[in-house]
Amino acid sequence: MKEIILSLLTGMVVGFLFALLRLPIPAPPALAGITGIFGIYLGVKIFQWVAPLLK
Repeated sequence: MKEIILSLLTGMVVGFLFALLRLPIPAPPALAGITGIFGIYLGVKIFQWVAPLLK
């Protein structure tokens, strides 16, 4: 839970700084970005599940 809170706080600080400096947000559109991150997470989890079967 600590990692989630730190990640959220870090993202908020970075977002605030980008807005303050009037820079474009360093992320794809909201839904596409969240879906991409979720896809990467699922890919890693599937690999961890399949890797022992391949040995």
